[in-house]
Amino acid sequence: MAALPALVGHALDLSGRPAPRTCVLNTANGDDPGSFVRMYSWLSATSARASHLQLFPMPNVADPQDLLLSQDVIFVGGGSVANLAAVWRAHGLDRVMRQAWQDGIVLAGVSAGALCWFEGGTTDSFGLALRPFTAGLALLAGSYCPHYSSEPRRRPLYQSLVADGTLPGGIACDDGTAAHFADDALAGIVADRPDVFGYRVEPDGAGGAAETRLPARLLG
Repeated sequence: MAALPALVGHALDLSGRPAPRTCVLNTANGDDPGSFVRMYSWLSATSARASHLQLFPMPNVADPQDLLLSQDVIFVGGGSVANLAAVWRAHGLDRVMRQAWQDGIVLAGVSAGALCWFEGGTTDSFGLALRPFTAGLALLAGSYCPHYSSEPRRRPLYQSLVADGTLPGGIACDDGTAAHFADDALAGIVADRPDVFGYRVEPDGAGGAAETRLPARLLG
């Protein structure tokens, strides 16, 4: 059995519950069965009470809102953030997620599952070439860029989109890091390995973008 990823464990810890009710969504990859199997395998090694919500070809539960709002942690997998946002809106989950956030449920995810909470960011949802995405749920102000250092085009594209105003300024993360927000304020960057970081990227006032590296707290 694969070890529980430290960033998933951190999300469970943030709930403050000894046996957190944890719902997994993999809408961004079309509810790929393997993704659910992997998450259940990880969570089975913890005290979490795991469930999942799939939307393809139809919801697997009669009341998705009731399922989601009864959780301590909601964890969202990666894939196409554009497809995720469109499908969630079609099912009214954009409103449900806002209610979950207001209720204090821990909202977490990776890649598209991290980007979706912001106003927008960079995505390959539309093809191999990275493009801007501006239809996020906007629970968190600003933009987000995953895979900042591991994919060569991410950093320059994100900086150019922030510089020209296509995207508002925001946060970028290296693989292995996550931005931890408490309510709507950045509480810090956490990492599952050394020598990876988060970054704040803002317009520099002279037509470019300014990048500030943010230190990451290594998770035990």
